[in-house]
Amino acid sequence: MEKLLWCLLITISFSQAFGHEDMSKQAFVFPGVSATAYVSLEAESKKPLEAFTVCLYAHADVSRSFSIFSYATKTSFNEILLFWTRGQGFSIAVGGPEILFSASEIPEVPTHICATWESATGIVELWLDGKPRVRKSLQKGYIVGTNASIILGQEQDSYGGGFDANQSLVGDIGDVNMWDFVLSPEQINAVYVGRVFSPNVLNWRALKYETHSDVFIKPQLWPLTDCCES
Repeated sequence: MEKLLWCLLITISFSQAFGHEDMSKQAFVFPGVSATAYVSLEAESKKPLEAFTVCLYAHADVSRSFSIFSYATKTSFNEILLFWTRGQGFSIAVGGPEILFSASEIPEVPTHICATWESATGIVELWLDGKPRVRKSLQKGYIVGTNASIILGQEQDSYGGGFDANQSLVGDIGDVNMWDFVLSPEQINAVYVGRVFSPNVLNWRALKYETHSDVFIKPQLWPLTDCCES
């Protein structure tokens, strides 16, 4: 009987730590500066990436620099990184090198962000609230590695760790979806208004995640949508 109870407690503890659920209309909330608060995500696809699209909503304290999306492998801690630097703008890293999309400021309101990259051309795109920035080029011919550690709320300076509180996100993040191909402009605009095109790397409606320290799940603050998945 004692052994059965012990096994049950382990099962309950595991289910509280890990989730695999529909996160529609919810958001992860990071209420304060921290080197320990983060969310780890598990990818649905484990294969190398020759292209990707990452889309999400962020509602953050823009008076400071912060990491938005960190995808690390054991060979490159900035395999994919989306980062906001106060006074400079958004940087996107692929395989270590990064490129800057200049912006003096972003609104202190929820912002929809999409970042795309493809190996064949090296072209990087950044979309903010359904509007594209000028295309740039980075890491043509590169292949994004496998077995990634995917983190929200912190930048990884080592695989799965090495966090710096000064780079932590303070605010909300949600509607995180990732594909292993570049979405078309029409698809990105459709995602912005609430449609989702079968995400095959990260799917907000069937998300595998683990929260750490002071991270909370609350209703999203951006417009609610009821559009269906395609």
